[in-house]
Amino acid sequence: MADSTHYGQVGRKAGEKGAPIKGRGAVSNPKNRYEPKTTEAFDDGWGTLDDLAREPSKVQTIALDESSRTIISSNRSPDLPFNQSINPYRGCEHGCIYCYARPSHAYWDLSPGLDFETKIITKPNAAELLRAALSKRNYQASPILIGANTDPYQPLEAKLGTTRSIIEVLAEFKHPFSIITKGKLITRDLDLLAPLAAQRLFAAAVSVTTLDNHTKRALEPRAASGKERLATISALTEAGVPVTLMAAPMIPYINDQELETLLTEGRKAGAISANYILLRLPLEISEMFQEWLAAHYPDRASRVMGIVRQSRGGKDYSSRFGERMRGTGHFAELLEQRFRLTARKLGFGTDARNQLDTSQFSPPGQQLQLL
Repeated sequence: MADSTHYGQVGRKAGEKGAPIKGRGAVSNPKNRYEPKTTEAFDDGWGTLDDLAREPSKVQTIALDESSRTIISSNRSPDLPFNQSINPYRGCEHGCIYCYARPSHAYWDLSPGLDFETKIITKPNAAELLRAALSKRNYQASPILIGANTDPYQPLEAKLGTTRSIIEVLAEFKHPFSIITKGKLITRDLDLLAPLAAQRLFAAAVSVTTLDNHTKRALEPRAASGKERLATISALTEAGVPVTLMAAPMIPYINDQELETLLTEGRKAGAISANYILLRLPLEISEMFQEWLAAHYPDRASRVMGIVRQSRGGKDYSSRFGERMRGTGHFAELLEQRFRLTARKLGFGTDARNQLDTSQFSPPGQQLQLL
């Protein structure tokens, strides 16, 4: 178990290159891996190089509408308990530095850094596409996970309501689904979600990464606090929604010392099952995460990455099925032992997301068509 002490050494100050940007997770906007050209600033003698070196103190969020053609994504990974998912948004304003979805912004010629959390791609025709997909004669119902990549209840949802429109279609078709989120806005939709849960058509998972506000502000700058997420679990539970606590990701020397506390408090809040994931650093995320460590926790950066590499076969990341969620080596094994021991002690049970009922799926007007 890592030491939970807050170290005294501080990172870079505002205005310095690589310094934290208030309200944002990434401290830069690195090029994506598909970008064929890069530019480098040079000193023209007028001091412009110093101006370019400074990161912006405030970056606005921009919503970019996408004319989507499909809405349901398929997955065949043996590490994941679902084979269909929907992501109402691409990119996420929560700004979690560790988000494994960041590299996906490269497909839109955008950066996995600040672009990912400030240029959010929206899907205004999501409900229409979903209704068409579920109405196809050859469609076979299988539980859908909403939010596999980016949070369906990020701030923009309060204004756009895309996630709610998707839920309305799923309810109309009696299609089983689950949602994973760290956004308290999910409680807005309890009028839809509670009745569906009672029919075994819905279950939720709430991600709680830390209960320390200092850590949360650096790690997940625009997400709800840990206490607010526990309150969300309580609200869902009281409405009859089965909830899984996700202690994710576990980061060595940053929040792994909180694992037992997160499980305990999540159980008190009403979660019936729990899971965890070890920090994942695929593609561009590794460099960005190390940049974040240098800005926020320079005193322990080398120790964090040392344990990460120890848990990934000497690399920053390994994508091997069966290992990518848990890691390998001494630290990973100890973390799993801690999780299993605490989960058993607290009486966590089966994940309700694995027990959703597909037999009720019924496209509206189906019987009329048969007649």
